[in-house]
Amino acid sequence: MAMRVSVLFSGGKDSAYAAYLVQQQGWEVASLLTVIPRAEDSYMFHVPNIRWTSLQAEAMGIPIRTRESPGEEERELEDVEALMGAEDVDGCVSGAIASDYQWSRLNGICHRLGRPLHSPLWRKDQSMLLEDMVRAGFRFMVVGVYAHGFDEGWLGKVITSHTIKELERLRDRYRISVSGEGGEIETFVLDAPNFSRSVHVEEAEARWSRDSGTYVIHRASLEKKG
Repeated sequence: MAMRVSVLFSGGKDSAYAAYLVQQQGWEVASLLTVIPRAEDSYMFHVPNIRWTSLQAEAMGIPIRTRESPGEEERELEDVEALMGAEDVDGCVSGAIASDYQWSRLNGICHRLGRPLHSPLWRKDQSMLLEDMVRAGFRFMVVGVYAHGFDEGWLGKVITSHTIKELERLRDRYRISVSGEGGEIETFVLDAPNFSRSVHVEEAEARWSRDSGTYVIHRASLEKKG
């Protein structure tokens, strides 16, 4: 049965791919829901470049609802619930893959709202998911690295089949999550099959401090594909 859903959307690969997968099932994505943390160390949410989700939503042709949050754990959950509760939909969609912390809290919110939570990536093989994204036509880059084994050269790097092999080598050596579910990396989607136009980064800055860094987009626009 076709459903009308809202997607929790960060601008990263997982939430974008989850939105694409449910659309492929014939579901209507009625809205994208984005919590914008004011703190850089959010408990729940992607932070780098989250303000550019509006550009991605425009490329997808889907309305986006945003809500600022102070970045405190319980307040973030309250803000998610407020966003979800304001939508007239049959269910909610999350891009969670392996985080029990994230999944349990989102599931609890949906239970209180009387709506199912759909997580189409849940417990899938992480390397296979990345390969599936690349093969489907997703183009996404690394915009944050926060673990041993990564250096400044990863910032702004577009993920390809070759890059996935590099991530697997880092996993084997440092026991990282290939998909970044442990907070090791954050990504930003530049293009996808459900984008009418692709995101063009016009100006960005790599910021590195000790053993972590972010790739901050200062200017971006939508451009014709190809």
